[in-house]
Amino acid sequence: MKSIKEETNLNNKKILLRLDLNVPLLGDKITDTTRIDKILPTLNFLISQNAKIIIISHVGRPKGKVINELSLKPICKDLEIKLSQNIKLISKDIKEIASMDLFNNNEKIVMLENIRFYPEEEKNNSQFAKQLASLADIYVNDAFSCSHRAHASIDEITNFLPCYSGLQLDLE
Repeated sequence: MKSIKEETNLNNKKILLRLDLNVPLLGDKITDTTRIDKILPTLNFLISQNAKIIIISHVGRPKGKVINELSLKPICKDLEIKLSQNIKLISKDIKEIASMDLFNNNEKIVMLENIRFYPEEEKNNSQFAKQLASLADIYVNDAFSCSHRAHASIDEITNFLPCYSGLQLDLE
């Protein structure tokens, strides 16, 4: 797998970025931000390249059901502060998301709500992966601790987009 650092033209490209942001939460408070801090170089690199970033991640094991306590909302807020960027958290169904314009003139980063809220994710569903892929031009995996999983946003999606590793995955 090539590193995203090797891609020479990321200007205005939509990057589907799979991260592992499965951090411990106590209510809506993050108790350990280590995993978030480790992926900041990848996000900063993509921002510096003027890419449009679509973050995909998970928290916990909701087993395909929406569980409000496992929302990515606190993580989204933490990333906004650390990156000094607005990040829109999108909670809609993937079919609705595919027909949306995800970015306005000022937004460069959006985050999809917990990918494991979709039962198709852990089933490595090809149609679901194809819908995710339709959102972007390039796929970047920077979720080392999840990379062994046969999940749609890690495994099956690689059949539909050019794939690269992120900076943290390169380090691992």
